[in-house]
Amino acid sequence: MFSLVFGKFFLLFRNLILSISVIFLLFTASALAQQSEIKLGMVLEPPHLDPTAGAAAAIDEITYLNIFEGLTKIDANGAVLPSLATSWEISDDNLTYIFKLKEGVKFHDGSKFDAEDVVFTFERAMAEDSVNAQKGIFSIIEEVRAIDDMSVAITLKNPSGDFLFNIGRGDAVIVAKESADNNKVNPIGTGPFKFVRWDRGSRVILEAYENYKGDAVSLKRAEFVFISDPNTAISAMLAGDLDGFPMFPAPESLEIFANDDRFKVVVGTTEGETILATNNKRAPFNDIRVRQAIAHAIDRKAIIDGAMFGYGTPIGSHFAPHHPYYVDKVDIYPFDLEKARQLLAEAGYPNGFKATIKLPPPSYARRGGQIIASQLREIGIELELINVEWAQWLDEVFSKKDYDLTIVSHVEPFDIGIYANPDYYFQFDNEDFQALMQQLNRTTNDDARRALAIYAQDFLARHAVNGYLFQLAKTGVWRANIEGMWANAPVEGNDLSTIRFVD
Repeated sequence: MFSLVFGKFFLLFRNLILSISVIFLLFTASALAQQSEIKLGMVLEPPHLDPTAGAAAAIDEITYLNIFEGLTKIDANGAVLPSLATSWEISDDNLTYIFKLKEGVKFHDGSKFDAEDVVFTFERAMAEDSVNAQKGIFSIIEEVRAIDDMSVAITLKNPSGDFLFNIGRGDAVIVAKESADNNKVNPIGTGPFKFVRWDRGSRVILEAYENYKGDAVSLKRAEFVFISDPNTAISAMLAGDLDGFPMFPAPESLEIFANDDRFKVVVGTTEGETILATNNKRAPFNDIRVRQAIAHAIDRKAIIDGAMFGYGTPIGSHFAPHHPYYVDKVDIYPFDLEKARQLLAEAGYPNGFKATIKLPPPSYARRGGQIIASQLREIGIELELINVEWAQWLDEVFSKKDYDLTIVSHVEPFDIGIYANPDYYFQFDNEDFQALMQQLNRTTNDDARRALAIYAQDFLARHAVNGYLFQLAKTGVWRANIEGMWANAPVEGNDLSTIRFVD
């Protein structure tokens, strides 16, 4: 009788242990499954998803190095690395580059990648009707031709010290002729992640591409969630609705996360020159004395403290302070309200004037706009603040140039050349500067390039083309068990392939 009771007890105990083990295994498996999926917050929703056909950084933040790849790529440190090109040779005159392409690569729709895709991509970007936001990158190219299926020759008009870097940016990713026209809504690339769905106004979903010809990735699924309101971003992170925010929109709350063991706070640098952009063809801003008056009326420290809670580096020209060619031009127009009023009077506006400032959603723009409006009021300039959504900004300001002033961060690397384009939305048309940029683009000697870049910075500062405010800091917040997020932003992007969860 005792043995029967003991046997029943033993069976019950064994089944209980087995049940607990099963539950534990299921819980562990579930946890592991969750740790292969990530949700990242973004302030701005992109207007579309084709990085070769739009200026919005939000496009690259989702697609660059994830959905799409270029011949080269830029890593977290700003270095140029092989990507779809495994190697390259450069001719003695620095004009011809011969690229060897990666074998066995397929686009996400199953079509084969080869030299013809490279030729198509570059000729499309070079075309007269090209809508590539960085068309200037390709204007230096004389010819692109396929040597064979897996080799391409690109010949330049002039030597370029930045060519390999430039073709590693999002604007130069390789697309297929068969799918290129539809990439805005259904992006098809060769990268480690494929597009799944875009819930407009909410999120974009990507999944790992099973046939990717590159290093294995840890993540199986990623969501980019759009949250423009800083308070909502704080709540989403604290509630665990997001795993990270690579560019957190509420710098005033970073201390909260820094004191919470669940999170990491990483403050790095970006290529984002934050400027009070000016319509140089619209009166009264077409008068350099008005622009100089505004430059003297700007208190950069007050803007950085008030809009960014101290995160940011003052700039006096359109150049990143961490770049080796950088020189400080802040003191060209020191904060001087009397000098500002004097310049306005000389320009014919002794009592100031009224103007508008269009402000896109980022907090640096909305908060910064209020501070700048208060500062310019001190010299008689009354600004009407107009809040616009990002798509509206791209249409009205960037495309149609229908604005007086605006605030935006330009996050493209080494992009001082945009001032040589009279059709760019600043509408700065100066033949001397255009010739200077042509000379810089043709120069490969580093010392000579540095001298030209320094002169270009001084030129823009003295012409007060825009109001130069600060270099945007990269204020990232993410879970403490996440590794591989970029601390700095040498180009626009969030490289999912380097991200993993750790114990």
